[in-house]
Amino acid sequence: MHGPASSGWLLVALCAVTGAYCLMRMRSGAGEERGTAGGEALMGFGMAAMAVPAAVFTPPSWAWPVYAVVFGVAAVPALWAARSGAHHLHHLVGAGAMVYMSVVMAGAPAHAHGQGGSGAPLLTGALLLYFAGYVLLTGVRLVPVAAVAGSGAGGGGSAGWGDRPELARACRLSMGISMVAMLLTL
Repeated sequence: MHGPASSGWLLVALCAVTGAYCLMRMRSGAGEERGTAGGEALMGFGMAAMAVPAAVFTPPSWAWPVYAVVFGVAAVPALWAARSGAHHLHHLVGAGAMVYMSVVMAGAPAHAHGQGGSGAPLLTGALLLYFAGYVLLTGVRLVPVAAVAGSGAGGGGSAGWGDRPELARACRLSMGISMVAMLLTL
């Protein structure tokens, strides 16, 4: 996940802001929405931590297995929730991708980070295809919501930041884009 420093810092900022917004969504949501927002906040902050440029901070060797365990544990509620709806399968794939990247990074020598080719090419390619498709689909779904919200015809002025569905979609879109970037630099 450690490519050029400037793009790494942009990725860190994007993921951290996304994680912070998901924490705000947790406060305004209830039940399943709160749990989804919490999982997305964990994903955002975890991606931000993994994207810190290696020139600035190289995590100790024990950090990558810890990341793998944390995201493996985060996959359990997504697996359980996937029984009730296919929507939760995306969270399961995301957590699985984070476990995969953590395991690859744990097995790669410190100087090889960001040089590519350290993961299983077939699995990395499949994850890239999935997340690229997810980004395109989410982007298309976001456009009509933004066009309606920006037209001034619909209200929504009283909704808080955490209650805006277009922001939640934009949050998911930014995490999908970040996942594509991280997989490309794996």
